[in-house]
Amino acid sequence: MSISILARSIQESPTLALNEQARLLREKGEAVVHLGAGEPKNKAPINAILTSVAKLNAGDIKYTPTDGIPSLKKAIIRYTEENYDRLPAPEQVMVSGGAKQSLWNLLFTILNPQDEVVIIAPYWVSYPEMIKMCYGIPVVVTPEDGGFYPRMKEIEQAVSSYTKAIIINSPNNPSGVMYPESFIAEIVEYCEKKGIYLIMDDIYHKLIFDGKTVITPYKYTSKNIEETKVITINGISKLYGMTGFRIGWLVAPKQLVDIMINVQAQTTSCTSLVLQAAAEGALTGLQSVVETLRLTLENNRNVMLAELKTFNGIRVTKPDGTYYCLPDFSAYGKDSVKLSKMLLQKALVVTVPGKEFGMEGHLRLSYATTVKDIKEGIERMRWALDPNSPNEIYIGERKLVRDWL
Repeated sequence: MSISILARSIQESPTLALNEQARLLREKGEAVVHLGAGEPKNKAPINAILTSVAKLNAGDIKYTPTDGIPSLKKAIIRYTEENYDRLPAPEQVMVSGGAKQSLWNLLFTILNPQDEVVIIAPYWVSYPEMIKMCYGIPVVVTPEDGGFYPRMKEIEQAVSSYTKAIIINSPNNPSGVMYPESFIAEIVEYCEKKGIYLIMDDIYHKLIFDGKTVITPYKYTSKNIEETKVITINGISKLYGMTGFRIGWLVAPKQLVDIMINVQAQTTSCTSLVLQAAAEGALTGLQSVVETLRLTLENNRNVMLAELKTFNGIRVTKPDGTYYCLPDFSAYGKDSVKLSKMLLQKALVVTVPGKEFGMEGHLRLSYATTVKDIKEGIERMRWALDPNSPNEIYIGERKLVRDWL
């Protein structure tokens, strides 16, 4: 069988393999705790359901404009004005099948072969693979101090004449940290001066804790949307817990949007009318659902941090937002893939290896679940790894004895 060089270069995800193992274990009746999932337990907002049902009841579900239905784009324009203090034109907004497709469309549009895109470790797992799929080269900046906050000096050193864009995800998946406002100001100014696209992946931008506020990158440029190098990407998946609806959007100069419309037209044609209606309902309905989700996540984060404090040898950077934290488990093993497999096999707990995010020795843990699962999951992990923990544990109805430490 002949497989393309490009397809062969895309890395297999250890996460998918672990999730498949977890699924098979659950089918056998095993009491698996999932701390790897990037989606909360909430229901979709009622207004999102009602607006999508109205389209279904009408029965007239046809193709839509490639860049999105006008009413949804109007809601996105209003959202952008309220949250970013910028009023884009409809021609500067494009709707896609999730924020991931928005990012892929953009990378495909701006990258030539061998162009470089700077990403910051820890980074979302898809960034380097998507860049490579567009024949670009991912350039990873890993903070020298081993933490999650880069310095502008480190980014400047990574930039070359081939650099086309820098991707910023704040608050960050997988670490949960939010980059300081001073850093966002510096990088916006730097990209505008150098003529480098600054891609702001803002999918978690309202899910922040401890009284912190959203940082808008447009605050630090005097240029309008048509002239700026700042491009923002967002969607309904995380803010509203509507992960399965697959609607995201992008705000960019019209010239770029025009090309991305061609790209999307030749790939997926358009996004579903029913799902776009749901997104419109979420954006125009009561926004208290976002605050309710945020408060739930903040409480869950606090529970997870409290549980992790009882774990000897673990170093944790307090998340500022998102669904995740990224503790350093290197005291128990440098190979995060091996560690994740061991925790699934011994303790029936699903975690995500830090290797996927450019942070070996770490594990990503999601608190977008129940408090019960958080407490039970951390207890099982502690039992499996920490010699100072009790030697026996009940998992489901079975009593297990640790015999490997």
